[in-house]
Amino acid sequence: MPMRKKLLSLIVLSIMLIPISVFAAQGNKENGKTIYDKKCWWCHGENGAGDGPAGKFLNPPPRDLTAGWYKFKTTPFDEITPADEDIFRMISGGMNHISLWKGMSGTSMPNWDDVLNDQERWDLVAYIKTFSGFEQPAKGPIDYKGRIKSSKESVEKGRETFKKMCAECHGEEGMGDGTKKLKDDLGFRTWPRNLTKPWTFRVDNDPKEIYTRISNGIPGTQMPSFADPSSKKTLSDEERWNVAHYVASIGNDVKRPKDDTVLKAVRLMGELPEKVDDPKWNEAEATSFWFIPQIIAKERFFTPSLDSITAKAFYNDKEISILLEWDDRTKSIPGDEKAKEIAEGDVLEDSVGIQLPVIIPEEMEKPYFGMGDSAKPVNIWQWKSGKKDSPEIVKLLNSNGFQKIEQRDAAKAGLKASGAYNNGTWRVVMKRPLATEEKGKDIQFAEGKYTPVAFAAWDGSNGESGSKHVMTTWAWLLLKPATPKSTYFIPIIVALLVFGGEILLVRKK
Repeated sequence: MPMRKKLLSLIVLSIMLIPISVFAAQGNKENGKTIYDKKCWWCHGENGAGDGPAGKFLNPPPRDLTAGWYKFKTTPFDEITPADEDIFRMISGGMNHISLWKGMSGTSMPNWDDVLNDQERWDLVAYIKTFSGFEQPAKGPIDYKGRIKSSKESVEKGRETFKKMCAECHGEEGMGDGTKKLKDDLGFRTWPRNLTKPWTFRVDNDPKEIYTRISNGIPGTQMPSFADPSSKKTLSDEERWNVAHYVASIGNDVKRPKDDTVLKAVRLMGELPEKVDDPKWNEAEATSFWFIPQIIAKERFFTPSLDSITAKAFYNDKEISILLEWDDRTKSIPGDEKAKEIAEGDVLEDSVGIQLPVIIPEEMEKPYFGMGDSAKPVNIWQWKSGKKDSPEIVKLLNSNGFQKIEQRDAAKAGLKASGAYNNGTWRVVMKRPLATEEKGKDIQFAEGKYTPVAFAAWDGSNGESGSKHVMTTWAWLLLKPATPKSTYFIPIIVALLVFGGEILLVRKK
């Protein structure tokens, strides 16, 4: 019996040591074609040219598999052929896929490991390689032997190198707000990665993966290889690891939307903040929400550049103040030459909006989230960034649906707004009295009630205006009641009474 156990262990170990590429070689091209024709051609096209019927609605567009440009590979920068494992990994795990209904921060390439078994995915690898005629790469994967550990010193060195070599595209703080208009080798507009949002990385945010991208570049795009000795931007192995550790350190998890769908407004004594840089905002609770493209009403929108928004709120006995913060790679000011250089087409105004029901529902039934409906109107507060020769403005709209919109006097309702742009991020504060004179037209805020709230935003440098924008579905806004003083005093009094009772019992004994 012991011998049989040893033999079984040796067999299992032998299987584990077989290179994955051996399994790839066993991929069945004919079966791969059958799977491709059922699952993949809708985006990648019948012949793999990225021209499927869904392709024109996707951003970024589907990969042209005939060109052989595999952006995320582990073979070196001077080896065009990806490893079979690279293709298998992309099919299995997708490319940081975040579904259409949770924002477009990833790509539309989903993970197939919960639909196709291992063998079916290897069959796909075998078939997909026929589009470009690739065989096995001549060179193996890049070498990670020189990996250095992350440390405060490494991160600081990486930061200095990043500012010199990477800020032109990725911005000083890595927000993707560089000064260059980028296009890939096929002429499609590309936006530099916002490195403070690691959950949007196409593959992974592990320093090893970041190092791989820095070393290999991203074929077909303007992201170069920093390991190429013929490049003006060559970095040593140590410098590339330092930059990788720095990039991994700047993620801002506060901006990542989570399961919480309640924006909690904190009650303040005294004046509420009106400016985005008021230090009081540091005391507020931040909640982030995914954006989705507006595809309900004409003109529909499929190629957004904004993916999420973060909100904070305060209120007192008279007013409510809401801070909105979202990352936008470009400050879009119509008439500004700098903005025109980096925009996609005409420069339009950047904008953000808050949607609220005119009547707070007593039950769970809410107005239609797309600008209300005939029975349940909504208020819309919209801030616009202004133009070169005109200042920012705030608008107040009432809507009973996309086709029935009434413009109203924002000042009469006491609605104010101001915004500021810095290092790839817009911050806008909107402020209004809790109650107004026009009770049938304006929402009347109530402490302790869950109030539906939704947000929308427009990136003017991405051609967004009117119905072409991103939006959220309904979330909740709660004006948290102030904690009564008795909450603090009663436990102390009870504790003292219990303690006093225990002392009396001890004395009696």
